[in-house]
Amino acid sequence: MSQALATELAHRIGQVGAVTVVTGAGMSAESGIPTFRGTHDSLWSRFDPMTLATETAWRTDRALVWGWYRWRMALVANARPNAGHLALARMADAVDMQLVTQNVDDLHERAGSTVAAHVHGSLFALRCFDCGRGHDALLEPLTPEAAPLRAAPPSCVYCQGDVRPGVVWFGESLPEDAWQRAVAATRCAVMLVVGTSGLVQPAASLPALARRQGAYVVELNPARSALSETVDAHWPLTAVQGLPLLQAALAR
Repeated sequence: MSQALATELAHRIGQVGAVTVVTGAGMSAESGIPTFRGTHDSLWSRFDPMTLATETAWRTDRALVWGWYRWRMALVANARPNAGHLALARMADAVDMQLVTQNVDDLHERAGSTVAAHVHGSLFALRCFDCGRGHDALLEPLTPEAAPLRAAPPSCVYCQGDVRPGVVWFGESLPEDAWQRAVAATRCAVMLVVGTSGLVQPAASLPALARRQGAYVVELNPARSALSETVDAHWPLTAVQGLPLLQAALAR
């Protein structure tokens, strides 16, 4: 069954020579990056996001917020791209691929992919909270175990304000340029949605937008999600299981 789905999807992609791939937290779960929702080991099951991922949280206790994000940065920096990330990078050598991710890690890039849009920002794209300018702070390499619970954020070289992580916090708008690139990528014939919960808006609207424009949409996810009833096919595998199958089918 899994091989048949891979072959069918590869045939559809091969016919048009292009695919849009949208990835979520499940894409990086097999690299050891906890997902945000739905599992006992998720980040949000251990921490209250409203105390860590909002502007109010930053204004209230930025040492706690920065310490938590330094832990997340260390977790990502010490992770490695998994077989799914590597398969996507190889797929881009065979077909025109537009890659849109909700993930704030850099594992796609480290696997060799070009990301069209990081719709939720990036952990490592630091910027000043006050003036908004980008910041190239040299952060001390850490292991997750050595990350401090609390830490003072770096100071902006332009205005001396505090530097924040480059992620989209709850209540903030998505980066306009990244969102417009993501919307443009929905003008496709085939879309593959990998490891998303289908709950986080507006990113969760991308598959529906693609379908309204005539795309064939496949969800790759070991469990059914909020998207499962709205896509053309649900492929019940993880990214590490399914994407190498698809990449091999495209290579034949």
